[in-house]
Amino acid sequence: MPSRPSASVFSAAFVRTPEGWSGAEIDLGSAEIVDDLGDAVQEHLGLVGDELALLCVEVEDEWFAVVRYQGDDEPRVFLSDAQAGRGDSLGELFAELADVAPDTESTDLGVRPAGDFDLLADLGVTAEELLELSMEEGVLPADTLSVIAERLAFADQFDRLR
Repeated sequence: MPSRPSASVFSAAFVRTPEGWSGAEIDLGSAEIVDDLGDAVQEHLGLVGDELALLCVEVEDEWFAVVRYQGDDEPRVFLSDAQAGRGDSLGELFAELADVAPDTESTDLGVRPAGDFDLLADLGVTAEELLELSMEEGVLPADTLSVIAERLAFADQFDRLR
């Protein structure tokens, strides 16, 4: 796996409880396989059942990912750019989780979101809104995650960890 350049990475996970959302910052620096991502979320949030958890990751000003974990269901992921896996080991993990292979032939630098566009629909962010947010010109991935956190009502937790 290619080594990760010294990129600025922010990753935090949030769990929805009857009292609201709770979050924790998560270090994904030692993640080597896709299962390591879920293990980190479970460990940091102390998940024990069917709780809904979201992992939010932002790398530099390049891309972001949102992964939804719930009980024994397969994780669902939205990746803001399918090219995130080009030369970045963390990006490769998210691309694998989104079941997308980076296009190594293309020189097109356009953003191509990938994965499950509906993963937040039942929480209030439709597929169309998620795509619009992720592809809005001039908006940084961190800003997009902030908007998502606001819409899903965990902005206070998100800002506290940021």
